[in-house]
Amino acid sequence: MPDGPDIVIIGSGMGGATLAAALAPTGRKILILERGDHLRCSMYDRDEDAIFAKGHYRPDEQWLDGDGKPFHPGNYYYVGGNSKFYGAVLLRYRAQDFGALRHMGGTTPGWPISYDDLEPYYGKAEHLYAVRGQIGEDPTEPKHSSKYPFAPVPDESAISDLRARLSSVGLHPASLPLGVDLDRWLSRAKTPWDAFPDTIGGKRDAESGGLRAALAHGNVTLRTQCRVTRLIVGANNVISGVELDTGEIVSGKTIVLSAGAVQSAALLLGSANAHHLNGIANSSDQVGRNFMNHNCSAVLALHPFRMNPSVYQKTLMVNDFYLRGGPDGAPLGNIQLLGKISGPILKASSGLPKIAANWIARRSIDLYAMSEDLPNPESRVSLKNGQIVLDWKRSNWDAHLMLVAKLKRMMRKAGYPVVMSRAFDRRTPSHQCGTARMGQDPAKSVVDSFGRSHDHPNLFIMDASILPTSAAVNPALTIAALAIRCAENFDDHKLTA
Repeated sequence: MPDGPDIVIIGSGMGGATLAAALAPTGRKILILERGDHLRCSMYDRDEDAIFAKGHYRPDEQWLDGDGKPFHPGNYYYVGGNSKFYGAVLLRYRAQDFGALRHMGGTTPGWPISYDDLEPYYGKAEHLYAVRGQIGEDPTEPKHSSKYPFAPVPDESAISDLRARLSSVGLHPASLPLGVDLDRWLSRAKTPWDAFPDTIGGKRDAESGGLRAALAHGNVTLRTQCRVTRLIVGANNVISGVELDTGEIVSGKTIVLSAGAVQSAALLLGSANAHHLNGIANSSDQVGRNFMNHNCSAVLALHPFRMNPSVYQKTLMVNDFYLRGGPDGAPLGNIQLLGKISGPILKASSGLPKIAANWIARRSIDLYAMSEDLPNPESRVSLKNGQIVLDWKRSNWDAHLMLVAKLKRMMRKAGYPVVMSRAFDRRTPSHQCGTARMGQDPAKSVVDSFGRSHDHPNLFIMDASILPTSAAVNPALTIAALAIRCAENFDDHKLTA
């Protein structure tokens, strides 16, 4: 790009990659800067011990918690971002998630846009990421103006039996919308995809979906191993460039920050200068605030005399308690299957003896209970001597405990007499979001509904940080839909090349 890029995108995760794919046909010169490298096939990419026990793919990085104690976060830095390890669930937020919704732990603030505003872009994102799903099974399913491009990933035999058992106790199990090419995934090894890295394009993640589509255009360039350390503010509050850890300055007409909810906030805060003492894009003092991380638990249900030979397992969800189930009808959350837990995975996460972990794993149905974490300005990302501090103040926990209790009762009723649960802690990045929230009022939000900074006319943020609420479903598809909506309205911001 001898004349320099029109758009510089920092980060190649779901937001950055999808935005690049949607903008690429315009002919604008787009440069994507990714701090990590490509994941490649190796002896470790389907090795359960390497991934779950030894943390082979985790970065050697420490953050501080709210008490100043160091911990190793579960974030990843590769082309495609955290989506390289995601469970490939591409669910729409429910229509009610965009309004003020009363929970046991408080009421959500609502969004500056409605489900109807985002609905067409959900459909476009589903096609970009080749989602496999089925409309009409889930009682909370919002309206669709387009069909899923592919039929759902098939249930394995034990999951077909589970589906029937759940229906028999009055629940409405539904197929998970998934971005998975099953045959391709299994061609590498017979393993789950949930939390396993994708090195062959078997999952439709940010790299194999959005980024691949973007790089098919000659006007899009990807640079790897480029860590951005600060954004530079020039005249008229325009972002004049981004600085890499090598000292190189990269400039572009428009800068898009897509580094993820924690890293995007940290980069904005770390770019403070004499005129922006609290960080840039932060006249509202909301950067880093309202951090949300879903309340999640693993729930294992089993019958001692019934085996579960499933390989991948993750094809089913239950939303019967998504919008009701709590006191006075308060929402509780989403239930979906985990990828099949093996003995080595269970041993690594629980510390159980090998023989006990193997015995349980051969029989267990493994579920994931997920409840909404509500925004709280004191739940936040900050910096201490340049180090990230993540002071997550978990909320709405009683609703999550009730969801787990209901799930246990229903699983026992469905024929699984032994049911165990374990909550995830801050080391597991359970859909981090909210640190640069969108809104109409610049005094109370960081960006508008298209992700454009209220403070800097050529700065956009496009990742999970701009989500006003976490809802209780995986946010990947919502991030992609927001990115496509931003791209299709880009010219309205008078930022044409």
